[in-house]
Amino acid sequence: MEYEELVASRRSIRGYKPDPVSRELMEEIISVAKRAPSSMNTQPWNFHVLTGAPLESVREGNTERMLAGAAVDREIKMSGHGYQGVHRDRQIEIAVQLFEAMGIERHDKDRRQDWVMRGFRQFDAPVSVVVTIDKELAEDTIGHFDCGAATYGLVLAATSKGLGCVINGQGIMQSSVVREHANIPEDEVIMTCVAMGWPNDEFVANDVVSRRAPNDEVASFIGFDD
Repeated sequence: MEYEELVASRRSIRGYKPDPVSRELMEEIISVAKRAPSSMNTQPWNFHVLTGAPLESVREGNTERMLAGAAVDREIKMSGHGYQGVHRDRQIEIAVQLFEAMGIERHDKDRRQDWVMRGFRQFDAPVSVVVTIDKELAEDTIGHFDCGAATYGLVLAATSKGLGCVINGQGIMQSSVVREHANIPEDEVIMTCVAMGWPNDEFVANDVVSRRAPNDEVASFIGFDD
């Protein structure tokens, strides 16, 4: 698959078949993902791949805490005021696209809550890859950038193998639960997780394509001839 075709074909997959993903395939995907560039080859990332009983324990723990009204327990810093302006507009736009695809009405509180809880369950995917950064680089935003590059590499590598993925911040909303069941070492900080598996072609939200701002809104070109 050509790179441009691969990038264009990637979707955030939120519905999966129950079929397992082999360790051998995950090894191949990680071998590709870790070729991502990093500042002076520091390679600050780690990948913890969960499936089976440990992943089920994470799902259960996340669900129990969130339904009980537990406070957010992420290890990475978050904006204190949430997304604002155009970033909030884009967040709302994709939510509307997804709810329309799924036929979830604004007044349907039960289905809206169920949709949110799917995120805390890693969308019931057979695999969750927890991405961490070495704690000594936890305050280094260059290291965060590098982890983002590796995470995108992970998603593209999985897509090239026919798997579907969604980078899922909800899955680490209760990071202490993830840390316990994924056996995350104390010298690592949990950054995000990626739900991964074989896409369910009958799950209509998988066909949703998020829109991107045009180039003239996000890019400038200096020194080119008009």
